Amino acid sequence: MDMTEDEKSENYRVTAGELRQFVERFERLDEEKKAIAEQQKEVMAEAKGRGYDTKVLRKIIALRKRDDDDIAEEEAVLEMYKEALGMA
Repeated sequence: MDMTEDEKSENYRVTAGELRQFVERFERLDEEKKAIAEQQKEVMAEAKGRGYDTKVLRKIIALRKRDDDDIAEEEAVLEMYKEALGMA
C-alpha cells in the first residue's frame, strides 16, 4: 500500500515537529546544565574565599557519592601500597 505525496508530507511534518521538540528540550537542558555548572563554580569560589581547600572539598564530594565498602577497600589497598613503599 503506497502512500500519497500528501500522506508522506504529513508524516514528515509530524516527524519534523517531534524532532524539533527533542532538539529544543535537549538545548534547554544543556542551558540548565551550564547554569548549574556556573553555580557550582560560585560555591567553590565562596568556599575558597572562606579558606577551604577546594581540591580536598571536591575529593570529599566524590567520596560521598561512592559506596562505603568500595572506599574502605580502596583505602586498605592504598595503605598496603604505602607500607610496601615505606611511606606509612
